[in-house]
Amino acid sequence: MTASATKSRCNETVAEEAAMPRAFRNVRAERKREFALVKLAAVFWIFASVAAAQSYPVKPARIVVPYPPGGSNDVVGRVVAQRLSEMWGQPVLVENRPGGNAVIGATAVARSPGDGYTLMLTSDSTFVANPFLIKDLPYDPIRDFTPIKAMWETSPVVTVNAALPVASVPELISHAKAKPGALSYASFGIGSSAHLFMEDFKQMTGIDIVHIPYKGAPQAVLALTTGEVQVMMSNLGIVAPQAKAGKLRILASTTRKRLPQRLDLPTVPEAGGPKFETSSWFGLAGPANVPRDIVAKIYADTTRILESAEVRRQMDGAGWMLIDMSTEEFAQYIKNELGRWGSLIKAVGIKPE
Repeated sequence: MTASATKSRCNETVAEEAAMPRAFRNVRAERKREFALVKLAAVFWIFASVAAAQSYPVKPARIVVPYPPGGSNDVVGRVVAQRLSEMWGQPVLVENRPGGNAVIGATAVARSPGDGYTLMLTSDSTFVANPFLIKDLPYDPIRDFTPIKAMWETSPVVTVNAALPVASVPELISHAKAKPGALSYASFGIGSSAHLFMEDFKQMTGIDIVHIPYKGAPQAVLALTTGEVQVMMSNLGIVAPQAKAGKLRILASTTRKRLPQRLDLPTVPEAGGPKFETSSWFGLAGPANVPRDIVAKIYADTTRILESAEVRRQMDGAGWMLIDMSTEEFAQYIKNELGRWGSLIKAVGIKPE
């Protein structure tokens, strides 16, 4: 378009606007002002978000562990909290909120502001099992949380009380089949990984062992060592000290390959059992709508902590394996796990309570 044509078109536009009714011109002007305000608000929001992430944290934060003190969640939660405190220059406290298979702690987190100052370190069952096990669950695992970091996974070991006269997985299966319902196993609560793993194992082997749920790992291990229950599937680190003391006997691991920490320990198939393999994972999450920049900072800082040599030694000693997964991958993984665990729960006939 030539300069003269452009000038002519501008003059026509001015003339058209002048010919418009006053009310129409006022509406048009008002819309222009509104659009300008929207753009200005968007710019302010971007700068405010960046400023918040750069200044975060400016006050103490807390990590809710929805289990009693002493379990693996609590141990790692305190390690992470201590090092975050050192990195951030702000106190990061661990708050144990046990009960209801993590429902009490998870609900408290879901109802907290999404500002990054309330986090939760919990197991997979909180997100992917409870929706199928608990009626009127007071939180939605997708809507009410911001996934931040998948932290580590554990592969349980098949463990029995030392007084039980079995020394292998086949012997355990034979003993259970010879006395249906006579044995009992411990879990960390209905729907916990220790519960679902054993139910899956029972279904695969056709054995009948009674489930006894406890409030957390310490209570379950105590029941196993005293003979209140005879069997449990749990993380190696939880039962290793009592096994070393001769109070428990570890029969096999449920890993695909032997545990690096216990190369002498056979897998379930190597021990003569069925082709059984399973694991559980633990992760860090916040309430819904935590700003992405704050999520990125928490993710980066916790990754540095977990990958440090000292923490890696602690995790290796406990039989934990780090998960290499982005925040986005973690969110999708939770959705996938909902389907997997839901199918298992329905298959073994566990009813919501």
